[in-house]
Amino acid sequence: MAAKLDYHWHLRKVMADRGMFSTTDLIPPLAERGITLSSSQVYRLVVERPERLSLKILMALLDILDCTMDDLIEPIAVAGAVKKPKKAAVGGTAPDAEGLGGLRPKRARIRGVDRP
Repeated sequence: MAAKLDYHWHLRKVMADRGMFSTTDLIPPLAERGITLSSSQVYRLVVERPERLSLKILMALLDILDCTMDDLIEPIAVAGAVKKPKKAAVGGTAPDAEGLGGLRPKRARIRGVDRP
């Protein structure tokens, strides 16, 4: 089974290495490259890990910060989730052990009230 892939986003660290300690420091250089983002959008871009990222924004970040893609994005392999085997109920493996089987309650029938 292939390992699941994930990544670490290092934009905040790369910005700090370049002396940019405020997220809004990116707004003017992005605007010079024709990318208009609000301060909240830039904040989310820096602080959170983006799930979808425009290639234009990525190329602008690489140009602004004078770094490579390897500096911003670190691919990592995530260990796959291991399924635990289902345990049988005490007393053996009855056909009803898979689910509730015979323990299901009978469906209730609601009838109208007889009025005189």
